[in-house]
Amino acid sequence: MTVRELVENSLDAAELAGVNPDVYVRMTSEGSDPDAPDPKPYRLTVTDNGPGVSPEHVPSAFGKVFYGSKYVLRQSRGMFGLGGTMAILYGQITTNRPVTVTTSPNGKKKYGFEMLIDIGENRPVVLKRFNSEADGTTGTRVELTLEGDYLRSSQKISEYFKQTALVASYANLTFVDPLGQLTFYERVTTSMPPPPKETLPHPYGIDVEAFKRIVKVSEEHDMKSFMVNHFHRVGDRIALRFLEFVGVSPKLPPKRLNNVQIVSIVDALQRFPDFLAPDAACLSPVGEDILLAGINKELQPEFSTVVSRPPSSYSGFPFLVEVGVAYGGKVLQPNIKLFRFANRIPLLYDESSDVSFQVVNQEVDWRRYHVPQDAPVGVITHICSTRIPYKTVGKEYIADRPEIEREIRNAAREALRRLGVYLSRKGSMEAVQRKLNIYGKYLPLIARFSTDLAEEKRPPRYRQLIGSGGEEPADGSQPQAGEDAQGEEAAGAVSGEDEQKKIDQYGGS
Repeated sequence: MTVRELVENSLDAAELAGVNPDVYVRMTSEGSDPDAPDPKPYRLTVTDNGPGVSPEHVPSAFGKVFYGSKYVLRQSRGMFGLGGTMAILYGQITTNRPVTVTTSPNGKKKYGFEMLIDIGENRPVVLKRFNSEADGTTGTRVELTLEGDYLRSSQKISEYFKQTALVASYANLTFVDPLGQLTFYERVTTSMPPPPKETLPHPYGIDVEAFKRIVKVSEEHDMKSFMVNHFHRVGDRIALRFLEFVGVSPKLPPKRLNNVQIVSIVDALQRFPDFLAPDAACLSPVGEDILLAGINKELQPEFSTVVSRPPSSYSGFPFLVEVGVAYGGKVLQPNIKLFRFANRIPLLYDESSDVSFQVVNQEVDWRRYHVPQDAPVGVITHICSTRIPYKTVGKEYIADRPEIEREIRNAAREALRRLGVYLSRKGSMEAVQRKLNIYGKYLPLIARFSTDLAEEKRPPRYRQLIGSGGEEPADGSQPQAGEDAQGEEAAGAVSGEDEQKKIDQYGGS
């Protein structure tokens, strides 16, 4: 989890700055005996090429809980900027060693901080500050020591990097494990998803506590301007109609609302039928081309396709579903392999509880798409939203909301229809190839027999029928045994570009 949180912070920082991420992760064994059994201390270093952090914000950004730029309604891998700080705190709890943060926001100078977290006061304790000349590049480097069991977690760490490389094919990821083995995932495209935009909360997604927080920070002097300026897609006309619906004066100052009125307004927000649907411009999907490039790079399939569904919404939160299907190749093994992502985060645990698992394994009839039993198939599902409906605080599986379930089902069916068309064509080509192999084996013998029977010197032009491309002997001589074998080989080696022509010519034979 520490690796995941720090890497995701690096990816988010680079993506928001519009920079193709370069993330370097190194894990080394600490202590006098590197061969000591796990759990034991490890030194973890994560370096990125993002925009860096202003030095005045570094202590609070890395040493204060709930301090961060993610506490806004915007699509991001995390929600509150909490994960990185908790990872640092875990390292401090298990090893009592400080974290070292080095950042270069302008490429001219590096600023370093060695610090601990005062848990009781929720504030950073800076032990040492230092700075040096930078090499012209921006970015942030985090080094911490934590106790962990690498032998048990190594498989999940490896899987995390592999799946992150699949969904973020525009990033370079480097991981050096405690044994010194380097794994490099190279980007295959420089195209990046559009950066997500901050948006206002939609009225359907507001609860009482959220409404109170908005009232507390609002500077509006009447309810009409309060509704227009604090809620998504609420204009003057809809605001007046809603206030008439709930029985509140448009000129009432929001600060004068009492608890009874607030509860009544929030209840009416859920019942008012004329609010416009959320706008999905704030979402940042991976995109069909980028996701397809990642699938082809990491899974090396025989066939792959990606379907992106139109934006939809649940409870006032916009979301978008992307589903990819990969078939065959060298990486995929028999049976269905599910890869789940939420806001470009790989979900590695509790697969059977996820809505994608239920749709793929229970609601899709694979026989309708001519997919053989135990076929090597990979299904990739990605859900992006300003608020992912996780079932638990661990954020490992997504709730089966009917709206999300419907979009995943429709996208999966469309992707599988494309796979079914490919498998049908592939079966036709294989049938034609088998016929051509038979023709190549027996036509030379029939031609020789016919030539002898007709007492002709030159055999018939049979090679045109099997597409060997060979020329008939100019001297009228009969093909010898070796020539028969060559013709047979040529008939069996039909190139891929000619296969469709073969189907058209012989498919109905």
